[in-house]
Amino acid sequence: TVIRAAILIQKWYRFTMARLEMRRRYSLSIFQSIEYADEQDQLQLSNFFTFMLDHCTHPDSVSQIFTSPSAPQVVDEGLCLKEFEKKIDVPDSYYGPRLSFPLTVEDANALLHAFRNEQLLHARYVLQLLSETRRVLKEMPNITHLSTSYSKEITVCGDLHGNLDDLLLIFYKNGLPSEQNRYVFNGDFVDRGKNSMEILIILFAFLLIYPNDLHLNRGNHEDYIMNLRYGFTKEVSKKYKDHWKQILCLLRDVFSWLPLATIIDSKVLILHGGISDTTDLDFLNALERNKVRDPIHVRVILFSFKNFPVQILDILWSDPRSQNGCTPNKCRGGGCYFGPDVTAKLFERYNLKMLIRSHEFKPEGYEISHDGRVITIFSASNYYEEGSNRGAYIKLNPELTPRFVQYQVSKYTRRQKLRERVGTIESSALKSLREKIYAHRSELTSAFAQYDINGTGRISVNDWAAAMESVLQLELPWRMLRSQLAQMNPDGEVDFMSCFYDLKMGQPIKEAQPALAETLCRYRKDLEIIFNIIDKDHSGLISLEEFTQTWRLFTSHLGIDVQDDSIDKLVLSIDYNKDGHIDFNEFLEAFHIVHRLEKKAT
Repeated sequence: TVIRAAILIQKWYRFTMARLEMRRRYSLSIFQSIEYADEQDQLQLSNFFTFMLDHCTHPDSVSQIFTSPSAPQVVDEGLCLKEFEKKIDVPDSYYGPRLSFPLTVEDANALLHAFRNEQLLHARYVLQLLSETRRVLKEMPNITHLSTSYSKEITVCGDLHGNLDDLLLIFYKNGLPSEQNRYVFNGDFVDRGKNSMEILIILFAFLLIYPNDLHLNRGNHEDYIMNLRYGFTKEVSKKYKDHWKQILCLLRDVFSWLPLATIIDSKVLILHGGISDTTDLDFLNALERNKVRDPIHVRVILFSFKNFPVQILDILWSDPRSQNGCTPNKCRGGGCYFGPDVTAKLFERYNLKMLIRSHEFKPEGYEISHDGRVITIFSASNYYEEGSNRGAYIKLNPELTPRFVQYQVSKYTRRQKLRERVGTIESSALKSLREKIYAHRSELTSAFAQYDINGTGRISVNDWAAAMESVLQLELPWRMLRSQLAQMNPDGEVDFMSCFYDLKMGQPIKEAQPALAETLCRYRKDLEIIFNIIDKDHSGLISLEEFTQTWRLFTSHLGIDVQDDSIDKLVLSIDYNKDGHIDFNEFLEAFHIVHRLEKKAT
């Protein structure tokens, strides 16, 4: 009896753990699918800007998008450290670190202490630090060559995405950068997290102190347009209200000078995204990298010769796959999928042994593929949600044998049971998915109706799943997710309109027709980026003419059928003081999605 009871308990435990693991995995799949869909939208903006140039009534004004104050240009290189001192005062009331150049280890330690205590570095020192960083980066090659013979090991870190706690934990576990403790940080230092600026300041400070021992590669998020969507621009503007424009101008230039790749002992290639069947390291090493200010749109706006930007997009955006060949990366919308044969071909050409890349979320912080030749390293723990994943870094010894160190910053998760942690991750993932569903309400309703021949409002689970995938194209296990997203009647049919029951528009504007409101809701992020670029004086206001013309170009480019008179009426209704301008941030805020149940609970 005791043995039977133990066996039953063991079976129950295994079954429970398997269900929890299944819920965790599909939650992470939801997060990743939505992330990649969002990146597709972001890359499509480059095509829209080209469309604007071709169709705008005043093309000269559009071509200035990337030369206006909204799209920062280079801060005068003649501004030396002393001139920043003259131009920007540091008041006696400032109790943060006071930097003097050249920097010392004591300065870096002072920065670490300040940021642990949530202090800001004064804008004068930020600008001086960025100016010095640009000076040092300009002297570096596109591809940095390192040797393990000068130290016992080299540490390689992946995406940090503004998670300062991860960087601090890495330094705590692995030691601070030094001549004996060398690091390579493989891009995507910024966006998403709330401390991107602090991460850059720390990394740049150690770069200035140890320029031969700390190395930085560029990621796809070291990009002005990406920063507009994913939070870094807003972070800088909030933290440095008086000097944020100068800081962003200088940062854009600094990003353009970041090296593209690192090679260790002529055998290990480290770059952010991946490779393609056209990757040419000799070509990458020879190009003028600082001209590639913003890889996300440079391919269609700034350069006419094709090979230049495509190579950059490939190394910043590509992902490995188990299938042979090289195909367009449709999930992200940029770069490619490269197979083991593509890896083998490049390795044979350049006599390489290993490719270390980042760019891709991994639940355990790393993943090995292509028969051990390709390693993905991802250093941002809790990336999607508290408890969603571990971070990791790699230690490479002189034999180039990788050793993985995993970690997870834990603020709350240690107090939670496994079921609670998975529940938190699942709830957050489903919330994001429901918002995605609501933003495509009209398309989904039409897709459902094709299966609902008799107009009952109910369809089979298979038909419901097929309709969801045909519209959203997220490659998710819709049948498994059905119970979380839609109601089923006793006959086993899905009430498809129940997908939308617990959601509504934030602050509905009565002049906005349902189809127009849904379109504004769905493309709110894109429109916010476009309007912020058009808003040259950063007032938050644009003219009615600019708004209307941009909106018509945008809907025309996407093939959206919205009546002109409906947008005209809407625009006039939100010009509250009748001065011919509208506050576009306030306007777009009216079209965000609210969860009804959450609102009742607050």
